Amino acid sequence: MADVWIGLGGNLGDVTHTFRQALNLLEHNGLRDIRCSALYRTRPVGPQDQPDFLNAVIRAQTGLGAMELLDQLQATETALGRERTRHWGERTLDLDLLLYNDDIIRSERLTVPHPALTERAFVLVPMADLDSDHTVPGTGLTVATLLQQCNRDGVWYHDHLSR
Repeated sequence: MADVWIGLGGNLGDVTHTFRQALNLLEHNGLRDIRCSALYRTRPVGPQDQPDFLNAVIRAQTGLGAMELLDQLQATETALGRERTRHWGERTLDLDLLLYNDDIIRSERLTVPHPALTERAFVLVPMADLDSDHTVPGTGLTVATLLQQCNRDGVWYHDHLSR
């Protein structure tokens, strides 16, 4: 079983409900022992003419390979109404594979650890909820250390995601 970390984001519709639906679909399609961070409200990255996002991170176990998991994440986004209209634009759901075990993956379709993970407080803050002492592959640094080096402006606690 692989230890995986997945970022959730969305800013259209009932995002909390969409996150719950996503977790149920992912559990039905290969994720086990899912643990979820708190929800955080964050300013958008990119175009500012859109609503704030809700973000969270889940940590889970899966028997899926990294590319199979990526396919499952993208299928879940599509099933829950994701439309790709503009880069860094509004969306019902965004699922990013942040970590897959301690693997470093560089392919045309997938980069793990997620390339912007170390500079995004809206990812690091919820990761710290789950395990602030986890070392991020390729950095030699813990989530807590990376978070200390990151600007936390624009990340606010929102709520817990009950399932």
